[in-house]
This record gives sequence, C-alpha cells and structure tokens, in this order.
Amino acid sequence: MSLKGKTLFITGASRGIGLAIGLRAARDGANVAIAAKTAEPHPKLDGTIHTAAEAIEKAGGTALPLVVDVRDEGQVKAAIDATAARFGGLDIVVNNASAISLTNTPATDMKRFDLMHQINTRGTYMVSKHAIPHLEKAGNPHILMLSPPLDMQEKWFAPHLAYTMAKFGMSLCVLGLAGELRARGIAVNALWPRTTIATAAVQNLLGGDALMRASRTPEILAEAAWRIFRKPSRDFSGRFLIDDSFLAEEGVTEFSYYRVTPGVPLAPDFFVPDTSVPPPHAFD
Repeated sequence: MSLKGKTLFITGASRGIGLAIGLRAARDGANVAIAAKTAEPHPKLDGTIHTAAEAIEKAGGTALPLVVDVRDEGQVKAAIDATAARFGGLDIVVNNASAISLTNTPATDMKRFDLMHQINTRGTYMVSKHAIPHLEKAGNPHILMLSPPLDMQEKWFAPHLAYTMAKFGMSLCVLGLAGELRARGIAVNALWPRTTIATAAVQNLLGGDALMRASRTPEILAEAAWRIFRKPSRDFSGRFLIDDSFLAEEGVTEFSYYRVTPGVPLAPDFFVPDTSVPPPHAFD
C-alpha cells in the first residue's frame, strides 16, 4: 500500500524525526502538513517550516507549512481544519512534538514542568482530539505517538520524574485512544527508538558530538512509521513498538544503514524495557 495521495499532519516536523517521517511519506507522493513553531531561522536549530516544506516538495510530496504551537488550542484546531480543507481530508496524525528536561525534582522549576506537560501530554491529547472528526472519514486512518512503552519501573522515573511523566502521558493517550477509537476504525500506536537518535535534542541537550556519533539516524523511525501507516487500521492498533524490533517483524535484516558513525557502539535510549530483545544483527 502506497501513501500516494494520503494526507499527514505532523507536529514538530520542521526538523529531526518529524521531518524524516514527512520525507518518507513524500517519496510516495503524500501530502504533508508541517505543524511547528519555527517560522524564522533559529540560531541553534536547523530548519523552519518553510525549509521543511521545500524538502517535502523536492522529495515528491505536497507540503503545507503551518505555524502551530501545540499548547494553543485555537492554533491546533485551525491547523487541522486547514489541512483537511486544503487536501480534502486527513488520513494520518503524527504526534512528534516534545519538550525535554532531564532534571531531578528539586532542579525542575514549575515553568519547565508545565512546558513539558503542555507540549507532550496535553498537546498529544489535544491534537488527537481535534483530528478525530476528520480521521473517522478516512479509509485507513492512523494516529502515531513518538512515545515509549509503558514500562512502569522506578529507574525510568527517579532520575527525571517530570520528563518521564510527560512522555508516559503521551503513551497513556495511546492506551486509551486505541480502545476508544477501535470501533471507529482509527488505529493508535506508539513508536520508540532502541538507541538514541541523531536530533537537535541529542546534540544540544543530551550528549553533544560524542552521543551523536553513537546514535542512529531519524530515517530508522521514518521507515518504521511508513510501514505502520500501511497496516490496516482496524487490525493494527494499541501497539507499543520499538523501531528495530518492528522492522525485523517486517522482514528488515540490515540495520547498519541507520548508523551515524559505523564502528561506534550504539547508545541505548531511555524507556526501552529490559524484556525487549534486539533483533539479530541490530548492532552490527
């Protein structure tokens, strides 16, 4: 199943994982709404909604750049409605926008706490909520969260409680919406990387150049997302997927392509359950 003619609404799509997912869909000839805050160049971050739109068009898709703060309900609803009006409907929603602060409780000010919860949990809930009336008219509708499995272990919460709560809030949306929307034929799934991914957050907030070299590229998540969207929405929902394990289920056996730097040991990401075994050759 191709995504040609399908319409995607992707939050945080001006760079990184969100843009990579949009580009993979664009190669099929999809329509991609780029919903992000960055309209003007940022001194520390590459990409804007306009440069992303150019890349989507160059890849073979049709782009709609939209300035959207996922904390603002008016902007969210207007952007979703504009996407459906522009392309005659809405097929896929990707909740990718996220905020991160790996601080312990005394070091987390409430402004940062609120930001993470407003973008991660509330933003995901709100985007999904306003997309439902459009998605239920689609032939094979999907909602995808870039959020982790609900692995309720102390080790994930103790070091950075506020961030973990906000990310797991996105995953709770998956758990609840998958059940709520199953009868309407709308699939709701989560996708999470086994290793760190080479994004601006890794570069600027987590580990700089060294961690970037030990990461995989966003294209591994883009390929996994593309394969999720091709699944029948009535049969494939409520899944918490790890990128390489899901790709292995799909018959993928070669993962070295996604390494940033061949030969450098890959760095594990947060929140991957101990019971999740990497597929064969995943770290070759």
